[in-house]
Amino acid sequence: MIRDNNTLQALLDEIRRFVREVLVPAEKQVDESDEIPPHIVQGMKDLGLCGMTIPEAYGGLGLTTEEEVLAAIELCQTSPAFRSLIGTTVGIGSQGILMDGTEEQKQAFLPRLATGEILASFALTEPEAGSDAASLRTTARKDGDHYVIEGTKRYITNAPYAGIFTVMARTDTRVKGAGGISAFVVDAGTPGISFGKRDRKMGQKGSHTCDVTFDGVRVPATRIIGGAGNAGNGFKTAMKVLDKGRIHIAAVCVGVAERMLADALRYAMERKQFGQPIAEFQLVQAMLADSKTELYAARSMLLDTARKRDDGRGVATEAACCKLFASEMCGRVADRAVQIFGGAGYVADSGIERFYRDVRLFRIFEGTSQIQQIVIARNMVRGAANT
Repeated sequence: MIRDNNTLQALLDEIRRFVREVLVPAEKQVDESDEIPPHIVQGMKDLGLCGMTIPEAYGGLGLTTEEEVLAAIELCQTSPAFRSLIGTTVGIGSQGILMDGTEEQKQAFLPRLATGEILASFALTEPEAGSDAASLRTTARKDGDHYVIEGTKRYITNAPYAGIFTVMARTDTRVKGAGGISAFVVDAGTPGISFGKRDRKMGQKGSHTCDVTFDGVRVPATRIIGGAGNAGNGFKTAMKVLDKGRIHIAAVCVGVAERMLADALRYAMERKQFGQPIAEFQLVQAMLADSKTELYAARSMLLDTARKRDDGRGVATEAACCKLFASEMCGRVADRAVQIFGGAGYVADSGIERFYRDVRLFRIFEGTSQIQQIVIARNMVRGAANT
């Protein structure tokens, strides 16, 4: 650990208190209104959560990967919509700048992202380019010392209130696949940017996504991440960002699953049938035990991967393993929790049906489970071929 343990525990205690006293009581309101109250947004900023992964030199907390994972687990002992509000800033919205940006770009954007003055969004997915991100059609045509961006992005988290977008666009249409793609930092107020209506989603109410259309949006060439000379390297940046993002999402899955299991256990100990708590029934115990075992496995592999990354080791395969296992685990825990609650789990008052809807997304975004399987297997084959 880079930080001393007392400092880390103080941060985790603050997050835990904030979750318990502020976020959990607001879960139902946010789900019904599809809005996160302004005082909660400000509270998250005041805790420094927008700057978790941004170095202290730029005004952030500068957490290691392991520390980020532990913080995310605590933050996600509640509705994942709250985490989503800062998630794109903490992860895919800022990490590209941090990993591959010029010093001038870091100085211009990271301090404002760290404080939450602006939020970031990551504009990669398109109507015809989801899992096959390298097939994206948005173009950026060179025009003097600017580029003109044309295209539409889909399901862009936090787009309605983002201050900047990291936009992936094809700067060389002669190159098929990933090679001709560049990453731009684009101010949300730039002329030519328009937004579609908010998507009506299955879950995660309060977390907003929509289409973003770029119609003749002029962006200086200096806004290419890494500088004007770094055109064509945007897809590499995106993949590095997503590798780290998969670790973060796995932590989100662990945190939400811990909350669901705690609720299911408490209900099983209180709910009586046939004159005794249902927690005394062996088949209910089996569901509790399976959930605890899978959670322990997910948390262990997650922390192992985070520590390896902090040691400077490549973890592309391990990150995909974490995201695959943790997201699938979370779905199974949600399903068992509904089963343990029975009829009460199917109605909205318990909160479990909300979590059941919320966590379904985890197996889809930042790379579907099937994409993670492909990444893992291809890396295995590549590794075996090189030995």
